[in-house]
Amino acid sequence: MTAYDPRMTPANGHAAAYELRGLVEATRYVKGTVRTVQQPLVNLSDSPRGERSSQLLFGEAFRVIDERDGFAFGQSLRDGYCGYVIAGALTRQEAATHWVAAPATHLYPKARLKAPPEVAIFFGSHVRVTSDLGDFKKISTGHFIPTGHLQSLRARFSDPVGVADMFLGTPYLWGGSSRWGIDCSGLVQMALVACGHDCPRDSDQQRGVGRELHPDEPARRGDLVFWKGHVGFMSDDTTLLHANAHHMAVAYEPLTQACARIAAGENGAGSGDVVMRRRVETGR
Repeated sequence: MTAYDPRMTPANGHAAAYELRGLVEATRYVKGTVRTVQQPLVNLSDSPRGERSSQLLFGEAFRVIDERDGFAFGQSLRDGYCGYVIAGALTRQEAATHWVAAPATHLYPKARLKAPPEVAIFFGSHVRVTSDLGDFKKISTGHFIPTGHLQSLRARFSDPVGVADMFLGTPYLWGGSSRWGIDCSGLVQMALVACGHDCPRDSDQQRGVGRELHPDEPARRGDLVFWKGHVGFMSDDTTLLHANAHHMAVAYEPLTQACARIAAGENGAGSGDVVMRRRVETGR
């Protein structure tokens, strides 16, 4: 049978999505059940108890294809990425009305500034608002979120670099997708999605986003620069904004400096010379 990218193929041998019947081998083929993440973050791993490949955020939807031994295998509806999550991190599907547009926000037990918050959730998380109290909005869990930290579900930013800048100083975390920790492709994905652009999870997949720049085209804000295993945003024509293992954080860096360091093998993730530059048109 045809080889498929396992990152994007909802099949694990035990079960496969029904649309893959005849394309991949599986014991059974299922429609799957869409569930909602009920934890602030949950790791999406390449195998049960395996290494983190990505993360899902509070309120995000996950299509469960198979469940056994406390783990659910399935597919993120954010980007189609497949893997395993702890089954207990999921609950019944719930339609969201808003998303968190601040780097992080607290869930307050009462609609009062001094009420001790119980937990934080992160940029990109989805929530269902049940009532508007002015400075706070009540969500379906019974918690309250500052109104200024939320946007309606269809609202989007216009500048991906401005979004990425909100993560400045965030610790580098392989497979991370939040202010708690993020990697290079996670930063690019979160910024582009927040601006209304579809964007896959990994840097090799992101080489298909936008259009490739000609070698003589000058760089501008928002352009993507790719190395083998690494990606970052140009914040202007000379400066890179990227999550990287050299700084172990999201940081600004002169492009020439980053190129020299990565070519010398000092990045920790990414190697060699620049392999591609791409431009995602913002419509502005």
